[in-house]
Amino acid sequence: MTITTMALRLSDTVADLLGLLDRPINPDPLIQIARRRTGLGDFGETSFIGPLTRLLESCSTESALSIVGRSATKWDVVRFLSNLLLVQNAAAQSPAMRAAPVRQPVFITGLPRSGTTFLHRLMLTDPANRAPTVWETIYPSPVAGTRDQRIARVARQLKTFEWLAPEFPALHPLDATSPQECSEITAHVFRSLRFDTNYHIPAYRNWLDADVVRHLPAYRFHKLFLQFLQCQDRMPRRWVLKCPEHLFALQAIRAVYPDARLVFVHRDPVKVLLSQARLTEVLRRPFTRRLDPRTIGPDESRRWLDGTQRMMAVGDDAGFPDAICHVHHMDLISDPVSTVETVYRHFGMTLAPGTTAAIEAYVAARPKGGYGEHSYHFEDHGLDEQVERARFRPYMVRFGVTAETAPARRRVPGPEHAASDGERTLQG
Repeated sequence: MTITTMALRLSDTVADLLGLLDRPINPDPLIQIARRRTGLGDFGETSFIGPLTRLLESCSTESALSIVGRSATKWDVVRFLSNLLLVQNAAAQSPAMRAAPVRQPVFITGLPRSGTTFLHRLMLTDPANRAPTVWETIYPSPVAGTRDQRIARVARQLKTFEWLAPEFPALHPLDATSPQECSEITAHVFRSLRFDTNYHIPAYRNWLDADVVRHLPAYRFHKLFLQFLQCQDRMPRRWVLKCPEHLFALQAIRAVYPDARLVFVHRDPVKVLLSQARLTEVLRRPFTRRLDPRTIGPDESRRWLDGTQRMMAVGDDAGFPDAICHVHHMDLISDPVSTVETVYRHFGMTLAPGTTAAIEAYVAARPKGGYGEHSYHFEDHGLDEQVERARFRPYMVRFGVTAETAPARRRVPGPEHAASDGERTLQG
């Protein structure tokens, strides 16, 4: 444990004893701060208030927010609200922006940690393709400064988060100019699983799952956000978008983007679960005073079992003009160039000159995609390999997914080899 971590935990303990950390977070002051910062008052419509209120209630009562967690939550909410005001104002000032077409966007989805990020970044080596970047989803408006100023500002913020979560860069390499997942866009209207990844908020998540219309408002704003970004571009490009959460919103995507193209990336779900559970643990730890990693695995298993069932339900046809393109993780990592070419052929797209060489250069410069070495164990996150294999077998059979080598079970120490507190075996 570092000195910084010790200091933060001590501060949390004192604040907790004083009853400062479980106080309700009221959305109204945060809405007023966003209005003052932007000088704008019209959100266009206010359907975001209900989801925002539910999110803050769940964060306050369920997630045991730390001092860092409370501060980060408020900062995030004010940022999303400020961006919402700026985007809505631009749409009101420029009807042409709202009317601008978003033609044949490509949506890459599948289980988290399955290779969706890798495929996304390979396709973005083609200069004809475009994705929202990290800095754009945080500061989309030129009101926040020049492009370089906003990039530098976000780079500093990422460095701060790495200081709080030093394991994060090896699990998910990211910088200010990296392409960003769409969950960061839908979070602006507070209808996103992005929050469930960062916080333990079962009440919010259950409401989100039960709200049958939740995806439509989120993806309507998603399109408006893309229109806002593309009106700042000098040349139009094809949107290539990525997010595992898209699995749960296929009907909304079809309603908002009727000519969308859909890519499913498939990988051994058991391998995926361990990696996703570990990433969720690392992301949540700075924001909470209490964290039991063994509860994360079962939650992730339930969530992504639902995701695989949704993929099986649509098969090859999700109602878009083109059939779904299926990509397998093992093919992607063994032959990235051929895999990207297969996606292009599937949709009748043309690979820009030089893209093959750009893909090869990208892969050569980033062994293992830039990810670090990791050691995962089922029992660390409350999972049992055989149980999970049985649960996900129908999905693997349906799409011909190859099982990958599972990690060895952690050895239970005998009397001659007692584990330290940091190494003690967790029994699943």
